[in-house]
Amino acid sequence: MLINFENVTFGYDGVPIVVDASFSLHEGERVGFVGANGEGKTTVLKLLTGELTPDEGTVFRKNGMTLGYLAQTGGLTSNATVYGAMREVFAEDEQLIARLKETQDAVATATEEERRILYARIESLNKRIAARDSYHFDVKIKTVLGGMGFDGVLTQNVNTMSGGERTKLKLCRLLLESPELLVLDEPTNHLDIKTLFWLEEYLSSYRGALFVVSHDRYFLDKLTNRTVELEHGTVVSYKGNYSKYRILREERLKEAWRAYEKQQEEIAKLQDYVDRNLVRATTAKSALSRVNKLERMEKLDRPNPPPRPPRFSFQFAENPYERVLEAKEFTLEVDGKVLLPHANFTLMRGAKCALVGDNGTGKSTLLKFLLSGDRRITLGRYVKIAYYDQENADLDPEDRCIDALWGRARGLTQTEVRNLLAQVGLGAEDAEKRVKELSGGMRAKLELKILEAQGGNVLILDEPTNHLDLPAREALEDALSAFEGTLLFVSHDRRFIERIATSVASIEDGALNVFQGGYGDYLAAKRDKSPTHVQEKPQKTQKVEGYRTREERAQEAKMRARVRDIETRLEAAEAEEAALSEELVTFAADYKKVQELSAKLEALHAEIDALYAEYETLI
Repeated sequence: MLINFENVTFGYDGVPIVVDASFSLHEGERVGFVGANGEGKTTVLKLLTGELTPDEGTVFRKNGMTLGYLAQTGGLTSNATVYGAMREVFAEDEQLIARLKETQDAVATATEEERRILYARIESLNKRIAARDSYHFDVKIKTVLGGMGFDGVLTQNVNTMSGGERTKLKLCRLLLESPELLVLDEPTNHLDIKTLFWLEEYLSSYRGALFVVSHDRYFLDKLTNRTVELEHGTVVSYKGNYSKYRILREERLKEAWRAYEKQQEEIAKLQDYVDRNLVRATTAKSALSRVNKLERMEKLDRPNPPPRPPRFSFQFAENPYERVLEAKEFTLEVDGKVLLPHANFTLMRGAKCALVGDNGTGKSTLLKFLLSGDRRITLGRYVKIAYYDQENADLDPEDRCIDALWGRARGLTQTEVRNLLAQVGLGAEDAEKRVKELSGGMRAKLELKILEAQGGNVLILDEPTNHLDLPAREALEDALSAFEGTLLFVSHDRRFIERIATSVASIEDGALNVFQGGYGDYLAAKRDKSPTHVQEKPQKTQKVEGYRTREERAQEAKMRARVRDIETRLEAAEAEEAALSEELVTFAADYKKVQELSAKLEALHAEIDALYAEYETLI
């Protein structure tokens, strides 16, 4: 046994975080630790590592156990280079290798008696070096740094790097130290999908025990075989990974309610018998026996219902036309660095497109470009875009929460606004708080409610699951799965992508490609090294059709031909529209020419509207 919590109670200022908690961790175990934001998971980790001492109960730790702890904040601090900071882990290995070389060199000038001693020392050193695998420390360092995305910055000073990068470097160092127990608090923060897959594979073969807090359900399912839950100060352990835990938790809650209700029925029957028979001489004795039974009965507490997850619902008033957004021949660059040369992107109505790629490839930059109103971007008619910014930059920190939402939803009453806030856990008191007083999770929920109030038929979301706990992520998934509009989103949450995406746009090797299919299909294609393919229109599900008459088949063929004619004419008309618009700019000073071009444009707009209207009836 590595760690044992025995009847541990701890709280702050009289508010309990854990109450009478008992659980243990054993050698080689892989445990996921879950609970809603604010339940106190980080506090339990600090009790486990010894940073905090219990108010009551004991935390036993195995003597001599090595423990590595990755906190959410507080990355690696070092004046060494990235490679040098990792090399410090292997100082003893380097010393062993150096001592071996010195000993081997000494053999040449030693006497016969000295050689016997030196050979024995060489054998001992070789055994220690082999046991520690000391010769391969350079390979280990470069494997971990490469897998975590640092292979291009080995000579950079650690202290010059960002907070997120230094947290990743702290994780790299812990992996190289390889402690008996590795305690990880949100290790997937700051990691792109490629790095997440690498970390999962690395930890799958990790010899020590793992105790992991994570909002990444893929990560938990891949690595853990037991789940410990913290809820309402109570700790409960379940066998199995996160998916299994959800099933077992539901079953446990149902069983607790059944047992409670059954006991309540029994208590009611016993009490009813006592009330009716205690005063009768003939039945008083039997009534007293039931009184004694009631007094001896160990009463079950009423089960705590699970915390209500937030509620989201994304609705809109009007459908846009089929081609929602199109960006042609654009080059994306940041600070002079070209991220995407000569790219094209089309988003069709009803698509739910996940934008994926390694960190730094330009995903967020691409979203902002598509929202910029650049002349190379064409929006379809009746498109109404609502945007979620992962930094919540559009929130004024000094605003009250109620004002932040009401300012975007002027048509609602104050009661309706307060109800919307309450749906995500912002009650009457919270509604009066300044935005800057909210936690990251509550700010994210407020921003999502603002997004909901805008009524967009096209949602563009940049990392909407950041800061959300697991119940909130799952509630958002449900709402976006039910959303009947168009969606373009960036996320590192693979379960979120898998559940929602009907297509995947990937930025890779300086190219933007769109894969028509779900996230699982996209990953399978990548594994098979099949090229992703670009299609402008989503694949329609093939319907199984029964017998059709000759007239019906002829009518359908005629309809398909008309659709092709309209598409051809629309393409030509929109090209003509673009050309006329450019001419208007060129001849802006020529009044007669402007009148002539404006008349042509007006007629062309009327034709395009009529074509789209007919197109809508045919598709």
